[in-house]
Amino acid sequence: MPLTRAINLVILLFLANCASGQIKKVQEVVDSCVKQRNFNGAVLIARSGKIEYLKYTGIADRVNDIRYSENTRFHIWSLTKTFTAVLIMQLYEQKRINLDSTISVYYPEYKGEAARKVTIRNLLTYSSGRFHRDISSPEMIHEAYDKTIWPLDTFINKFLSEKLIDTPGTKFNYNNGDFIILGKIIENIYGKSYQQVLKEKILLSLKMFHTDYLHHEDIIKGIDHGYSNRDSSVTDLYMPTNYYMDNFYSAGAMYSTPQDLLLFDQAIFNHKILKPETVDVMLKGDEKLGDVAFGFWVYPKKFGNVNTIFAERQGAGYGHNANWVHLVDKDLTFIFLSNTNTTDLNKMRLKVIAAYLGQK
Repeated sequence: MPLTRAINLVILLFLANCASGQIKKVQEVVDSCVKQRNFNGAVLIARSGKIEYLKYTGIADRVNDIRYSENTRFHIWSLTKTFTAVLIMQLYEQKRINLDSTISVYYPEYKGEAARKVTIRNLLTYSSGRFHRDISSPEMIHEAYDKTIWPLDTFINKFLSEKLIDTPGTKFNYNNGDFIILGKIIENIYGKSYQQVLKEKILLSLKMFHTDYLHHEDIIKGIDHGYSNRDSSVTDLYMPTNYYMDNFYSAGAMYSTPQDLLLFDQAIFNHKILKPETVDVMLKGDEKLGDVAFGFWVYPKKFGNVNTIFAERQGAGYGHNANWVHLVDKDLTFIFLSNTNTTDLNKMRLKVIAAYLGQK
């Protein structure tokens, strides 16, 4: 065997052993979360789009005792907002939308004070300054999201058209409404439903065949059910109150799978769906607004001796939890999906990422 070939073989074996050790440490963390926190769901790790770890564990449907598997479809809640942000950035690339134009330019029927004062950029960064009536109290949340299915225009007029309480662009205030208004703007520009635009511009082109917009009446084979827990118990679970997915619209009404989300991840970070310069605009975290970018939060982070650029997106609702991290400078993807509140995915992800990077 030539010397060069032998050296290359030794290097490959060394790297394989290192990777095996990393995955073993990751598995130990996941096993601990299953045992101690009753984690139910899926964990995916990929390097440059290649899956290195994919684990399904626990129960997706407790009524019918159906376990999680590759056939499961997961509620992803606010990960939907990143799809909405990409649709907006596609329009930005096409010069059909200006990030610094106001709502009224693309949605002249909008009646709120924000119409001529709040920009697309403000909406993308949750800094519209609107009063968020839809989430202003538990009673209002119930009326807005749980009581009935509201027609989109009615929902916006009733819950998202209040006065401004902050100067636009000056204060981060997380909400659904800013992204619901963005969804309506997308519909107005294309003259099509949000769901149709989503399919045409993202899902079909990326072959995300197990991802879609979810309506309340839809029957989706393999979709998981969400469960809340009583008094911080990891075993005493119950079905949350009734809710209507339609009302979450372009802010939270999608379902997907870990593999499909990886396709979307790679399309963004490897510029398959947006140009590099567009992605740069999208991923520029605003320090004054808590490092929020468009559809993500992006900021430097350190794991032990490893420095990285951390892009994250979270989603949660009625027991379901989703957590998506991309280490921008390393092209590493971490996706966590769950259907209970027993495990804090923010804590779990840090332990998993540290284990994968060989750090404590």
